[in-house]
Amino acid sequence: MYINFWYPAGISAGITASPVRRRMLGQDFVLWRDAGGQVHCLSNICCHRGGALAGGKVVGEEVQCPYHGWRFAGDGRCTLIPSLGREARVPARVRVDAYPVAERYGLVFAFLGDLPEAERCPIMDIPEYMGEKPDAGWAATIQHFEWNFNFQRSIENGIDGAHNEYVHPTHGFSGEREDLRIATEDYRWVDTEWVTGFFSSRRVPPLADAKMREASGRSADAVIHGGTGHHGVSSLWTLIHPTGKMSIHQYLFEAPMDEDRTSLYLVNLRNFLIDPAEDERMMVRNAVVAGQDRDVLCDVRPVLTPEDPRREFLTPSDAAIGKYRDKLRGWQDRGWRIDMDEVNRTARRQAYAIPSPARREHRGWIIETVPLCPAQPSVRAGHPGGG
Repeated sequence: MYINFWYPAGISAGITASPVRRRMLGQDFVLWRDAGGQVHCLSNICCHRGGALAGGKVVGEEVQCPYHGWRFAGDGRCTLIPSLGREARVPARVRVDAYPVAERYGLVFAFLGDLPEAERCPIMDIPEYMGEKPDAGWAATIQHFEWNFNFQRSIENGIDGAHNEYVHPTHGFSGEREDLRIATEDYRWVDTEWVTGFFSSRRVPPLADAKMREASGRSADAVIHGGTGHHGVSSLWTLIHPTGKMSIHQYLFEAPMDEDRTSLYLVNLRNFLIDPAEDERMMVRNAVVAGQDRDVLCDVRPVLTPEDPRREFLTPSDAAIGKYRDKLRGWQDRGWRIDMDEVNRTARRQAYAIPSPARREHRGWIIETVPLCPAQPSVRAGHPGGG
């Protein structure tokens, strides 16, 4: 798991004036919305004696620890230590980590890391949105899942051009076509600092849903066009064009809860059957397809991607996965990968926090930051590794 990326922390409507606990990157966070509508995200551990802030309540604009009543502002500063008296000065080092927050597409995102704003990977863009609502001619739905698999396995599954034939009966022919071949030499690649993806074509059976089939005007096998790719460490875009006029654009934002649990938020856009009465139909279909991926990924072993590449035999259809792994190695070389072996070894006696931007401005923090895999010397000198 990696710091210094934006992660989805919840559906906007679900973050209110009551504290909410969220698990991300193996740590707990507290979120709440203040009277002005601003969402705040703090490390959940009170720096007094380890109380869980999410178990407390919001008083005014601040969250109050349920253990001894210490209060923390949205920027992580402790503003009140009741046992010292209401007029007592709170020492400057009594603070918890506070994380930048943004709301887009009906979701709340938290930047979990200490990177300066200008250097951050942006939140994945959804071009079909105009502000907080989809453009005219598009309909959107949001679905949330929490499943027991590793986020990297999930992202790699999304950019795997070969799995559709066998995992999704509506997307392929279950291997029954003798002419099956993944023509990766025809891929049109997208490869930037934060993104790896490709566009391709493939033959698919008729749409299974009768109403969608009617909307598409296609009742036979056909070659469809589309693309898929990752954005940053744990976001995925998939563009599907069953016909020249019919588009399904999916944007998946994932937050690793820990090494073997992932929280997924699917924003699905469509330019057909856009009446809200059709939302449930589309969401049921999405859930079925996502469940097919889940059933495979929950049984993949090992749970984590092997560190030794010789422990897998990859083919040309896995090229996007190789490119994604190159980027992960580059981000690890920059010192962004959490050392989960060390976290797991010490977690019973040591509380940790994901480092926040304020760590670059203030010293003397009480809660230690999560241990990170060492950055490579070339990266420290300003030459990031990886693709």
